[in-house]
Amino acid sequence: MNDDDQLMKGDKLVLRGLKFHGFHGVLAEERKLGQKFLVDMDAWLDLRQAGLSDRLSDTISYAEIYSIVKQVVEGSPQTLLESVTHKIASATFTTFPRIAAVRIKLGKPHVAVEGPVDYLGVEIFRTRKDFPATAS
Repeated sequence: MNDDDQLMKGDKLVLRGLKFHGFHGVLAEERKLGQKFLVDMDAWLDLRQAGLSDRLSDTISYAEIYSIVKQVVEGSPQTLLESVTHKIASATFTTFPRIAAVRIKLGKPHVAVEGPVDYLGVEIFRTRKDFPATAS
């Protein structure tokens, strides 16, 4: 079992079903009109102390993580969803030194494909070591 597999069995904060309006995409219409984006995110960190103390200071507020995701998705337009998820990961590691890894799923429910879909998108898994400038 590698380190990433071991890490993924640990504690994490879970954010599901976040919805934002952003201006990302390859097509000019996507960047002009914008569209809805769906985000699911997991953030791995040790939650034992928070479980014992019942103090917010021993964990990380979901609202603060939500704020980072919102700022990136509603912020500067990117061509690729891969770039948007990378920016979310980078900002998360920079802001929260205690987070060891993140998984970010970013979906677009309104895509130009022939056929019904719930959404199309990307999912990334990154650890702090993938962002050396943010290492503590």
